[in-house]
Amino acid sequence: MSLIADEIVRFSSVLRISYNLLTGRDYLKRKKFREKKKLISIALPFSDLVYGFPNLVPTFPIRMHTFEMHKYLTYLGSASRIFGWKNVSNFLGIIKNLNIGDVNKIIDEIINDVIDAVNNKYNEMYELGIENGVPTDFCYGIKSLYGMHVSKGKNVEANLNYTIRCSAWNKYLESLKTIENPAKQIWIDIPPRNIGNALELLTENLYDGIRELEKISGNNYDRNILRNHFQVANEIRNYYKTILYDISTLGFYPCNPATFSEILVILNNSFQDYNSNAIRYRDNMASLVKEMKERIRNKIGMDVSKMPRILITPMFGGWEPKSHEIIYELGGRAFYADWDILLLLEEIPITKISDPVEAYAHYLMNATKNGIGCDNDTLTDSYLRLARNLRADGLVFIQVFGCHSISNCYAMLKDKLRRELEIPSIALNFNRIGENIEQVKTRLGAFMEMFN
Repeated sequence: MSLIADEIVRFSSVLRISYNLLTGRDYLKRKKFREKKKLISIALPFSDLVYGFPNLVPTFPIRMHTFEMHKYLTYLGSASRIFGWKNVSNFLGIIKNLNIGDVNKIIDEIINDVIDAVNNKYNEMYELGIENGVPTDFCYGIKSLYGMHVSKGKNVEANLNYTIRCSAWNKYLESLKTIENPAKQIWIDIPPRNIGNALELLTENLYDGIRELEKISGNNYDRNILRNHFQVANEIRNYYKTILYDISTLGFYPCNPATFSEILVILNNSFQDYNSNAIRYRDNMASLVKEMKERIRNKIGMDVSKMPRILITPMFGGWEPKSHEIIYELGGRAFYADWDILLLLEEIPITKISDPVEAYAHYLMNATKNGIGCDNDTLTDSYLRLARNLRADGLVFIQVFGCHSISNCYAMLKDKLRRELEIPSIALNFNRIGENIEQVKTRLGAFMEMFN
C-alpha cells in the first residue's frame, strides 16, 4: 500500500489541486480555443504579472502535456462536477475504511498515479531536452524546462522571462530563441543588488514587460485588476505559510509525515502558476488549511512529536522524490520550503505602496537581495533563517549535477549550520529522478542514525 494513499484521499482540497494540476491540458485548451484567451509561459513562481490581464493565462509549460492518469481519477473528476469534491473525498474515505482489498488497490493506484505522473513527465522532458541539444552542463531542472518548450512552446504567445542570479538560468532563457518557431520573448531584468537606483530600474523594467503584455493582450494595463490579483496572491501566500509555520512545526500532524511531505511537493509544483486560476487556487488553499486544522482539532492524524524534523532543499533544480518516504521509514519527518527560502512567499506590499507595479518591484527586490541573494553568504543565510524558523533538526542539501550557482554553497552552509544552529547536514548528489535510489537510502540511513 502506498504510504500516502490511505491519507491523501481524505483531503478533498488536495484532490482538487492535484486534479487541476494534471488536467491542465484540457483546461488550457478550453481557455485558448473556446474562450480565445492567450497563454503565457512562466517558470518559477513568476506568474503574477500575467494575471493583470483578464484575457491572458499564465501556465507552467509542463501542464500543457497529457499525463498518464488512472482512468478512475478521470471518473472522479466527472463525479466531482455532480457531487462536489468534498463528497467524493468523503466517499473515498468511507471505502478505505471498509478495507475492501480490490477497491483499496484501485484507490492506491489512483493516488500513486497522481504522484508518479508529474515525476515521469519531468524525466520525459529531461530526455527530450538532451535529445534537442540542450547544453550538458545545465542542471536537471533547466534540461526539463527546455524539453517542455521544445514540445509545447508553440502553444504559447510568449515566454515571460525574469533574470535571476543563476547564470545557467539566464543562458537557458537565451536558448529558447533557438527553438523552431519560438514564442515571443518578454524579458524582465532584475538588477542584482539593491544599490543606487536598482528599485527604480526594476520598476521601469516591469512596466516595459507590461507594455509587451499589452501588445499581446490587445488591452491596456489596469492597475485595479493587478491590485486585486495581488490581494488574492497574498492570501495564497499566507495560507501556504500557515501550513509551513503553524502546522508543520506542530507535534501532531493531520496525516502521516509522508502524506504531509507529498502535499508540500504538490504545492511546490502548483504554486508556480496557481494552476492557471488564482482565485480557484486560493479557495483550494483555504480549504486545505481548514481541513488540516479540523483534523488536528479532532485528533485525527499522527503524533510526530518524537520524530526529527528534516529540511530537504533545494528541489527546484531537481531532487529525488523518494527522499521523504525514505526519511519517514527511518523515523523522521521531511518538509520542503523552497519558495520561502527564496522569500517568494512574502506578501506583495500593496497595503503600503499605492502603485501595484512598484509594490511588485519591492517584492522582487527583497527576494533577490535577501532570498536567493547575490552571493553565497546571503543565500546560505536564507537557508539558515528557514531552518531556524521551522526548528529543523537536520538539513539534507541536494547538490544537482550541472548547478554552478547554488550547489557550490554547501561547504559554507554546512559550516554555518554546525556553528550557528548546531544541527547536522548531508549533501546528496542528484542527476535524474529514479537514479541511485539505493545510494540515497544508504546515505539517508547513515544520516538518520544521528538522531537515534
